[in-house]
Amino acid sequence: MALAQDPESAPCTPAAVGPLRHSDDVRVNRYSSRFADVMEMRAPSCTVADYLDHHDGWFRRCAAPMTVQPLGPNGYALTLGRFGNFGFEVEPTIGLELLPQSEGVYRIVTTALSAPDASLQEIYDVEFNAALQLEEGSGSEPDPTSEGVLTQVRWELDLCVWIRLPAVIGLLPDKLVQSSGDHLLRQIVRQISRKLTWKVQEDFHATHQLPCPPRRRAPF
Repeated sequence: MALAQDPESAPCTPAAVGPLRHSDDVRVNRYSSRFADVMEMRAPSCTVADYLDHHDGWFRRCAAPMTVQPLGPNGYALTLGRFGNFGFEVEPTIGLELLPQSEGVYRIVTTALSAPDASLQEIYDVEFNAALQLEEGSGSEPDPTSEGVLTQVRWELDLCVWIRLPAVIGLLPDKLVQSSGDHLLRQIVRQISRKLTWKVQEDFHATHQLPCPPRRRAPF
């Protein structure tokens, strides 16, 4: 973990630590975005659902090289990698819970870490809410190279990030500070969402000995 921060941004004592999203510190900035994408699977929806249900197999494989630790029966502690701007860097670890499907919809939500680092809780906070829905044979532009049934996995992600910035960054223009946070948010999304999506698609087809469709360009 590497952090570059000024003395004024030093964390509070562990007893005072709470979710950063509830902080009234003016140095805490909130950034939020919503993203959507489609993942194509060359198999019936029941086959795709069975694969997604057994996340204890594919999640670790597909999350690599990010560090993954089990967190209860349906959760994982995921270390995203190092991100930062203006010499300020964080290496966030968040808890994600993969909820069992409900009426064909899968949800991935933020869950509490079993042993969170109180000092890091004073620097960043992440809320991750994703929904995945299976749609069999719904492609508007059929792939001429595809054989058999095609299932589209449509997913949406709502992501909020709270960052306590060093006081020196607060001296910069607000627009510059906001763009810095937006850049950090895009890095997180690219790491945890887009790369994971590609790997899940490739892993599914490899484990089922099916040709993998070409990657779609991310809409963000």
